[in-house]
Amino acid sequence: MVQHYLEFERPIAELEGKIEELSRLSESAGAGSFDTEVEAMRVRLDGLRREAYGKLDPWQKTQVARHPERPHFIDYVAGLIEEFVELRGDRKFADDQAIIGGLGRFRGQPVVVMGHEKGHDTTTRLKHNFGMARPEGYRKAVRLMDMAEQYGLPVISFVDTAGAYPGLGAEERGQAEAIARCTERCLTLKTPMIATVTGEGGSGGAIALAGANRVLILEHSIYSVISPEGAASILWRDGARARDAAEQMKITAPDLLKLGVVDRIIAEPAGGAHSDRDAAIQAVGDAVEQEIASLSNMGPDQLCAQRAERFYAIGQHGLA
Repeated sequence: MVQHYLEFERPIAELEGKIEELSRLSESAGAGSFDTEVEAMRVRLDGLRREAYGKLDPWQKTQVARHPERPHFIDYVAGLIEEFVELRGDRKFADDQAIIGGLGRFRGQPVVVMGHEKGHDTTTRLKHNFGMARPEGYRKAVRLMDMAEQYGLPVISFVDTAGAYPGLGAEERGQAEAIARCTERCLTLKTPMIATVTGEGGSGGAIALAGANRVLILEHSIYSVISPEGAASILWRDGARARDAAEQMKITAPDLLKLGVVDRIIAEPAGGAHSDRDAAIQAVGDAVEQEIASLSNMGPDQLCAQRAERFYAIGQHGLA
């Protein structure tokens, strides 16, 4: 697979190319010929990654959040969920593969798991509509949450979408109503719910799966009411000013934690989640496990009350 590098990763790409070239020379010259040099370059590479990712601005974080090689929903399911059984369709219109969900075991505990899936290549991106769900996707999510409540199962959701699909067909089938009902179902769910923003959390399409007791976010993910490009188009009528919008919107994990929009930041490997997918997936699993345990002694009414209090508190910061 051809590795995708972002603009600010050019020095990293160049050094990785030199390491690869030297490794090939080592093979032809005899085993161990350039081991010392290669190891020194790997140490330098790790330093470059840590330096670059330690000072990302909001626009660079937006690019990392959208990185095509970041773990997606199916990767989290493969790495964290055993005995996964996908449940399809909303029992009204169709099955929307932009949102996938079903039953499984998370570290031995039965759960309902659901999330956005963007796809990894052209074929799968079209199949999953780039993670932009239609009404039937949100109605499927409601169906899954109904089942979770019926059987007393925790719900784990993974958020990674630019937003709900804005097409004519989706609007004709009640997109806004479906998102509202899905958000409402999250907030009234009488079992624990943990949501994790793993990439891009965009607008109502994201909050529909993130009305949880605890909202987690990966270190280089973003969560916003509108994309930086969309905000720039509205504010300045110039989508090219997306960088300016990203810097003003407070969409990065530290800002969101400070505002109370998210509850916890999950650290990513040096170089981002895409640089060590397995480590990132396990870090998310560890955080989710801890958060489920913290909610285990709360009853149905307490869970609903905690969730309501959590969301009512957003926007109250700094008010008398």
